[in-house]
Amino acid sequence: MSDALFIDVEVDDRVATDPGMAAKLTEVCPVDIFACSDDGTLRIVEENLDECVLCELCINAAPAGTVRVVKLYSGETLPA
Repeated sequence: MSDALFIDVEVDDRVATDPGMAAKLTEVCPVDIFACSDDGTLRIVEENLDECVLCELCINAAPAGTVRVVKLYSGETLPA
């Protein structure tokens, strides 16, 4: 993680290793923070993290509590 980032995204392993969830998160993110690896698992595109618009689409697409967006500048975590 770079010191210049404003947010970080945390995804539970059970979601990151599920090809269906990986595809769903990749599809819903409007700024391409998520991508599917060749093996179908989820990959976070680090260089796109600061494009996050805090829309919570990824949070709403995944099982409760499995995707978190951390605002590094305030320490707040979405969902609250």
